[in-house]
Amino acid sequence: MKKTGIILLTLFIVCFSAEPLFSQVKEQHGYAPVNGQKIYYEIHGEGKPVVLLHGAYMSIDMNWSQLIPELSKTRKVIAFEMQGHGRTADIERPFSFPALADDISQAMKYLHIDSADVIGYSFGGTVALQLAIGHPTVVNKLVVISAAYKSDGWLPQVRAAFETFKPEFFDATPLKPEYERIAPDPTHWRSFVTRMIAFGKQAYDMDSEKIKAIKAPALLIMGDNDGIDMEHKASFYKLLGGDRSSDMEGLPKSQLAIVPGTTHVTLMMNTNMLLSFLKPFLSIPDQSIK
Repeated sequence: MKKTGIILLTLFIVCFSAEPLFSQVKEQHGYAPVNGQKIYYEIHGEGKPVVLLHGAYMSIDMNWSQLIPELSKTRKVIAFEMQGHGRTADIERPFSFPALADDISQAMKYLHIDSADVIGYSFGGTVALQLAIGHPTVVNKLVVISAAYKSDGWLPQVRAAFETFKPEFFDATPLKPEYERIAPDPTHWRSFVTRMIAFGKQAYDMDSEKIKAIKAPALLIMGDNDGIDMEHKASFYKLLGGDRSSDMEGLPKSQLAIVPGTTHVTLMMNTNMLLSFLKPFLSIPDQSIK
C-alpha cells in the first residue's frame, strides 16, 4: 500500500478507536424488512425525526455515539445501518447509491416516518444526497458532512489511495472487531470489505442538474483539508443555491461551513463543533425557509 493510503487509514484507526464505541442505550431497535434484506435501525428520543447515515465500513456506534445523546434531547433520532454494515447483513446485490437510498426510503416508510431531516457523513453523506434527489418528499432538511457529489470531487491523492486499499489492511483496524461483535455473520468480513473496496473505486456523479433541483434546504459541513477539492466544495454549494450577495438578495436556504484545521476524520470527532452548526440549522422552522 502506498504511503498516502497508510496515512489515511492510520488516521482513521487512531481517531475512531479513541471513541467509546458501545455507549448507547438503545431505546428502540429492530429490523426493517425492505428490498430483500433486513435493515437494522435504532430510535432514540422524541420530537421531529432526524435520520443518521453512517460512513463506509462503519456502524451506528462508531459514527454517531457522541452525537446521538445530544440530538436525542430534542429530536427523535433514527439511525440506520446500511447494506452489509453493522447488524445489517450483506446481500448479493451490487452496492450503489440509488439502491442504498431506496433502502432508507423504504425503511422510513416501514417505520411510518413520512419525512425527516437527514444527516449523512462521507459515504452516508452521498447516500443522503441521493435520497434527496431520488426521494425528495422524505427529506425535509439535508446535512452532508464531508462528502462529494461526484468521485472527481475527491483530491487526486485520495482517489489514488482508494486504488491501493487491500482487504488485509482493514484486519488491523477497529473496524474488524466491531464487525465481528455485531454482524449477523462475522465470517463475511473479508467478502464485505472486498466488495466495499471495489465500490469505492467506481466513478460516480450525482448530476449537477439534479442537485440544483433539490428543494430541501441543505447544510454542507466540510473540513478545509478533508480530501475534497476546494473548488468542488464551492460548486456543491452553488448548485444548492449558495454564492450570492445576501445583503442585497437575502440569505439562501442552504448553508456552507468549512472548518479550519480539520481533516475528513477529525471533522467527525469534534462533537461540539458539529452541534454548533447542526442545532441552529435544524431548528429553522420549515415554513420560514423559502
